[in-house]
Amino acid sequence: MSKKAASRKTTAKKATAARITARKAAPKRATTPTGKGPTEKNLDIYGSAPLMWSRALKQLEARTAAPYWLATTNPDGRPHVAAVGALWLDGKIYFTSGTRTRKGRNLAAKPACVFSVSLTGIDLVVEGSAVRITDRPTLLRLAQRYAAQGWPASVSGVALTAKYSAPSAGPPPWNLYVVRPTTAFGVATAEPWGATRWQFEPRGGDQTWRGGVTSLSRPSSDRRAVSRRRSADR
Repeated sequence: MSKKAASRKTTAKKATAARITARKAAPKRATTPTGKGPTEKNLDIYGSAPLMWSRALKQLEARTAAPYWLATTNPDGRPHVAAVGALWLDGKIYFTSGTRTRKGRNLAAKPACVFSVSLTGIDLVVEGSAVRITDRPTLLRLAQRYAAQGWPASVSGVALTAKYSAPSAGPPPWNLYVVRPTTAFGVATAEPWGATRWQFEPRGGDQTWRGGVTSLSRPSSDRRAVSRRRSADR
């Protein structure tokens, strides 16, 4: 090998090594790896660091949260908000509602909903879609969870019942719903300050779950019809 060829080869190796070193030294984006937690985006405009999702999650899992407020959409598009006795379990929010209540009717027509809850040091808003639970093992499990917290719930058919509930709950039985968070927003009310958005999964798409749950979204035939209409409009 000539001296010139050897020199060019050495220079190329050094350049490659420099690029690799630069990539390793480059600052990483403040996001959580896929599959290990939500992706975060810093919304703070005052220079605070992104809030850690674990800050909210620790309180949610400890079930020390204040009452949850559920926002649904009325038929005329106006928002409807009601307090619900919700449980955070396995990364999801479970709650009950009577079929004839306003929130129950709203969810049957449009399952997209929003929860808000005030935690110690952080206010949290969680977006998702409600799905009714109908499988007996999950109903029994949640009834036991509610009973452990003081509400003597039991399973009645494909819903929950009890000797009493909230005055606005309507007559028993009460349907059990679950919401898998898609997006959450946190604003710190104590140090360390900050505001952050957490994305759990891509927005849009049908939120149908499998394995003993009943989706509140449109039947597949309706979705296909909508898809055909959208294709025709393009």
